[in-house]
Amino acid sequence: MVANIEEVNGVSTAGQADVSRPELFINRELSLLEFNRRVLEQAKDTSVPLLERLKFLCISSSNLDEFFEVRVAALIEKVEAGSVQTDADNISPADLLQQVSERAHELVDEQYRVLNEVLTPELQETGVRFLRRAQWTRRQSAWLQSYFDSELLPVLSPIGLDPAHPFPRILNKSLNFIVRLRGRDAFGRDSGYAVVQAPRSLPRIVQLPESESEDGVQSFVFLSSIIHANVDTLFPGMEVLGCYQFRVTRNSNLFVDEEEVDNLLRALEGELPARRYGDAVRLEVAHNCPKSLISYLLRRFELDESALYTVNGPVNLNRLLAVPDMVDRPDLKYPSFTPRVPQRLSAQQDIMEVLREGDILMHHPFDSFMPVIDLLRQAAADPNVLAIKQTLYRTGPQSAVVDALVKAAKAGKEVTVVVELRARFDEAENIELANRLQEVGAHVVYGVVGYKTHAKMILIVRRENGGLRHYVHLGTGNYHARTARLYTDYGYLTADPTVGADVHKLFLQLTSLGKASQLQSVVDAPFNLHARVIEKIQKEIEFANSGQGGRVIAKMNSLVEPEVIKALYAASRAGVQVDLIIRGMCCLRPGVEDVSENIRVRSIVGRFLEHTRVYCFGNGGEYELYMASADWMERNFFRRVETCFPIRSPELREQVMQDLQWYLEDNSQAWELQSDGSYVHCQPQDGAKPLRAQERLLDSH
Repeated sequence: MVANIEEVNGVSTAGQADVSRPELFINRELSLLEFNRRVLEQAKDTSVPLLERLKFLCISSSNLDEFFEVRVAALIEKVEAGSVQTDADNISPADLLQQVSERAHELVDEQYRVLNEVLTPELQETGVRFLRRAQWTRRQSAWLQSYFDSELLPVLSPIGLDPAHPFPRILNKSLNFIVRLRGRDAFGRDSGYAVVQAPRSLPRIVQLPESESEDGVQSFVFLSSIIHANVDTLFPGMEVLGCYQFRVTRNSNLFVDEEEVDNLLRALEGELPARRYGDAVRLEVAHNCPKSLISYLLRRFELDESALYTVNGPVNLNRLLAVPDMVDRPDLKYPSFTPRVPQRLSAQQDIMEVLREGDILMHHPFDSFMPVIDLLRQAAADPNVLAIKQTLYRTGPQSAVVDALVKAAKAGKEVTVVVELRARFDEAENIELANRLQEVGAHVVYGVVGYKTHAKMILIVRRENGGLRHYVHLGTGNYHARTARLYTDYGYLTADPTVGADVHKLFLQLTSLGKASQLQSVVDAPFNLHARVIEKIQKEIEFANSGQGGRVIAKMNSLVEPEVIKALYAASRAGVQVDLIIRGMCCLRPGVEDVSENIRVRSIVGRFLEHTRVYCFGNGGEYELYMASADWMERNFFRRVETCFPIRSPELREQVMQDLQWYLEDNSQAWELQSDGSYVHCQPQDGAKPLRAQERLLDSH
């Protein structure tokens, strides 16, 4: 069957499918909810260690929080503005908001069912108990009373609601209680309601000392239970008729008109406090809260019932994430592992000398992130290194990367750092590190107005043999040592002159506001990446049409951009075999007759968060392999500075192809996307042995 580029642009001819039809595109918000459902399924998987299953429950809750803070908040803004603009799926904002609400309610109900009916009983059998108030012994009650008196009571400020005490401002995602009262206080005032706000400085999970637990049992009590049990202490002389926890999720999108501000850092600093009090988008309330109180809270936060979530348990499941760290039970956790150092680096301390002999590719977390830090430290101490340039998107507090850059600046190197201040939810940390770098004389810029700098690049300029040589690191993930232990990412180290020259040009473009001249090796967004991807897919169509077959393998976090999806549909119709490994959102619909029969989409959900971006094109048997900082989304192609770089070393290419093959053969942690938008969990068939790609990668390293 012949397919051509006209089909990519949505032009259909007689006998050909129209690949622009809305029903061929899965909605991105609904797809993201499906990803959170897959994460939650890990909490039910009995092959996963029990405390790790608890973590997956917490992650699904945290993901859903961010989904409401960002995606649902933006959707509500569209509906309130009367917008009817749709994406390729042609679902109106109002209809989508309703569908999102229905699926999110189902997901939340399932989260609490898993906690109460699955994880809590199984944890209790292993000696880890969450004690409800009715289960406290007399000794435990006395200990918890003492804890309340010494730790909570001095910092609690209950607010009785009357004209002099209006409803307080409620922080985003904070723990609060609505209290129903009867009687008069010491001043003779009647008060029907009060609000108690839990201090954010206190842990939400309290572990009882061994002396207050049964032998071999580790007992935990929720802070909400302790406050609830002692709430009458806060209202002497009055009768507490009821006390119910609640939590509000708020719009956390920041708005800064970059073209109208003189200093982006100062503007963001001014906006960050407002994030805590953005418009409410969700209300979570204890399941036993009376309807009258629920209605009262909904009115206060200007929400309708579609934004209400009644829960049987703590209103913030993510707080349970502290429990695995408090429980010393290796048998209930993943086995520990030590990341490998690539053999060539373990035998040689001088990393730049190794790179002069050939490229290094690291696959984190299976390979250690330390060589990247060591390279920066060596560059900072090397008298022949003249300059270090780096992009920073997320680094985390107390960053060894930033420490090395500070040392380099203090040592007199020319240090230039492109800090992306608008890395969502990391803005405050990035502002702090930008100030720290400026204080030691580093040149700090904040990227390009209107574009996020999402590329991951380091450029080291060293004087050698009377000339200058470039050493480069390019990555698919952030310069964040902690996430390098939790996320899968590739890091590429090279002294290739063409790559070094390209990265040099990209840094000049970011800092000087000039236009980068033609790049020889690296492909950049927002200028060339989208067109290059379309071009490579079209080339595979041509190979298929000429009888040479066509092949596309792509691995990334999200596939959303419509024109690329149309190109993949056209490739499928031409007979190109397309395998997509998409962790999260995927708007492409596989398995549709005469459109996407040759496309397979799978998602890997396991111990590590899949974060690598790899694009492989068959190229008539001489396959081309690229890595990138970019997913196939509109924002990555058109609104971000991204890098995509080729892997040309035959040895390194074979290494990556073997990695991809394991992901494609995974029959235990893989989920196959169906044409209706649902996912089916892969299982070993016909007596095949279980294959988990991440475990195979751990074993191979």
